[in-house]
Amino acid sequence: MIRIDLNCDLGESFGAWTMGDDAGVMPWITSANIACGFHAGDFSTMQQTVLQAKQHDVAIGAHVSLPDLQGFGRREMKVSTNETYAMTLYQIGALAAFAHAAGTRVAHVKPHGALYNMAAKDTALADAIARAVRDFDAHLVLVGRAGSELPKAGAAIGLAVAHEAFTDRRYEADGSLTPRSIAGAVIEDADAAVAQALQIATQGSVDVRSGGTLALKAGTLCVHGDRPDAARFARRLHEALTSAGVTIARHQR
Repeated sequence: MIRIDLNCDLGESFGAWTMGDDAGVMPWITSANIACGFHAGDFSTMQQTVLQAKQHDVAIGAHVSLPDLQGFGRREMKVSTNETYAMTLYQIGALAAFAHAAGTRVAHVKPHGALYNMAAKDTALADAIARAVRDFDAHLVLVGRAGSELPKAGAAIGLAVAHEAFTDRRYEADGSLTPRSIAGAVIEDADAAVAQALQIATQGSVDVRSGGTLALKAGTLCVHGDRPDAARFARRLHEALTSAGVTIARHQR
């Protein structure tokens, strides 16, 4: 039996600015990565998104980021391991407060954007994030790019980890995501994105930008909440995976 988690980056509205259709996406996913105010989101949005996730029995995750609201967390910054540890711990704690008040809990942690990509290849940053997660709650699941340094760091200190793949991002031959600065890095066509997700889930491989395929074993697939068609796409993906015999369920320890 193939079992896969569907996660989505949510809670990215800020003040009077609305991003995504969180309410429309929520029924079709099993895990929500909620922005913690560093790249997007604010206290009201965090509170609302936690309550929505609880209503739909969706696992709550802290989507931790570099402190970069202007750049949506997608610009690399020079940060020390101590800063990385502290900013990770800070953001988990903020989301955990809302989860506790709602009578639920944070279940996982996933870095966002540039921090995610930096930690995929920088062992020291990956270790700092993993330590912050463990020191907050050793029962949390750490989510990182499949096969990268981040899940390796989490597993090395005893955390449960989830190897993640992307439904709507192109891959390079080394397993990294195609930089967004390159045309076609984001798969905007829904048919192509669904096909990639099915290939990853059922065949354990993905086509790469330069040609050929790459072995890719993943336990969770990401749906980007900032897609214009995010809710329709999440539903379509959920239905396609189910039709292919894939069981969709949240992370397991």
